[in-house]
Amino acid sequence: MHRQRVIVTGASGFVGRHLIDEIKECFDVVGIARRSQAQAGVQPHPNVSWTQVDIAEPEPLAAAFDWIARNGRVDALVHLAAHYDFTGRDRPEYRRTNIDGLKNTLELARTLELKRFIFASSVAACPFPEPGRCVDERTPPEADNPYARSKRVGEAMVAGRASEIPCCTVRFAALYSDWCEYPPLFNFLSSWLSKGWNSRMIGGRGDFAIPYLHIRCAVSFLNHLLRNLDLPESGEVFMASPDGAVPVREIFDAATLAYFGEHRRPIRVPKTGTAAWLHVQDLAGKAIGRRPFERPWMARYLDRQLTVDASHSRRRLRWSSRPRFDLIRRMPFLVDNLRTQPLRWNSLNHAAMRKEGAGWSLTIQWLLEKHQHEICRRQVAALTAADAGARFGVPRDAEPDRLAAEVLQSVSTLRRSIRTREMEPVGGHCREVARAAFHDGLSVDQVCAAFSNLGRACIETLTADGPPDGLGRAVAERITMTTQFCVDEIIDEFEMLSSEGCGPCD
Repeated sequence: MHRQRVIVTGASGFVGRHLIDEIKECFDVVGIARRSQAQAGVQPHPNVSWTQVDIAEPEPLAAAFDWIARNGRVDALVHLAAHYDFTGRDRPEYRRTNIDGLKNTLELARTLELKRFIFASSVAACPFPEPGRCVDERTPPEADNPYARSKRVGEAMVAGRASEIPCCTVRFAALYSDWCEYPPLFNFLSSWLSKGWNSRMIGGRGDFAIPYLHIRCAVSFLNHLLRNLDLPESGEVFMASPDGAVPVREIFDAATLAYFGEHRRPIRVPKTGTAAWLHVQDLAGKAIGRRPFERPWMARYLDRQLTVDASHSRRRLRWSSRPRFDLIRRMPFLVDNLRTQPLRWNSLNHAAMRKEGAGWSLTIQWLLEKHQHEICRRQVAALTAADAGARFGVPRDAEPDRLAAEVLQSVSTLRRSIRTREMEPVGGHCREVARAAFHDGLSVDQVCAAFSNLGRACIETLTADGPPDGLGRAVAERITMTTQFCVDEIIDEFEMLSSEGCGPCD
């Protein structure tokens, strides 16, 4: 019997990891992610293969799809790869991953003769409805925030390919697990279940509400779609969500009852007071270089409700979320995990929070890509200067085009290591460069000086236009750290070659 083969982009993410674990026994799964399988924590399995690639980089992605196609037919592609954060800022990564990355993936998916392209969108792409009304499958994704705008473009792109690729869009509710792993919910629980002065405070009337979906229900929904690939009509939109929305005050009641064993009365802070406090808190955070999770833009959603009607999707797919996984009913399990396994609880949630703080790495790698030719120009100018022979060991007759190609390769590996925060790519590259330089008779000081100068060229180029608050420091820290790692790898390689008795070629 033919076992269906499925590509999962964003395989290292929250949904991707759980989906692979759910379907790996019955499907052949190809994971595509920016992180390695080991770093993502996805256990090896005979039915799971992995390719580490950035969907926003067309050429590496095309090579990955070519390898996938040569190794068998693909039945479905689940596109989970996306960037999101809660800063409220329109970061370049929204376009790079959510729009350009989707465009690249759709273009390559045309060559696979898929039975279904499943695009993961979000209920959050829909605007908050008027009181007493709901959002459903027909609601235009017209919410006014950077993430929603990127998903609106994504949904339109997928719909535009519906005549070429059998496709459907799935709008997920806010996803959480028994360990929480949803940053806003984690922020609420951290405050309410603490001994802090704000442990009983909720903003506005406590009526702010969104729908929540347990991760086990989310992967169940996708598994159901994968087992019924012929069911949707191309271009259909589905809501993977319970009906309604869960107000903050109900979450407060359930969480504090489960934790303290008694009902606690919340202190409701008026909307104007909450907005003012968020501004003060944010200004203080900027001053000390540690901004809080809650941002001023969040105040405009106080007491609004993103109520969902998912009845059409339930009827159409004959699938529904399980009542035992509703957030309020599940809250005792979350609280029990917090109480009995606090180290794991904090580790998982801080990892999710670090995802929000990983924006600088993505921004830096994007800026390195954008300005790579200017960086290359600066570095080649330094390598061909009058004193370059003594400083860097570059021959006077070295061809600028060859030097430029080598510099671009170094910048490319530097970008990859900063983006993924894995040092293996740049480390391997530096060892190769060190071996070639050793046999060409260059000194370790000359090679290290060249890489240090490249780091300075990167920093000077990226900070030339006056970066936004925090980015200049992040650029200096992360490029300097990565460059220092390069220098250390070069020194290690030279020491190893010297200890082996190798000498420069005659």
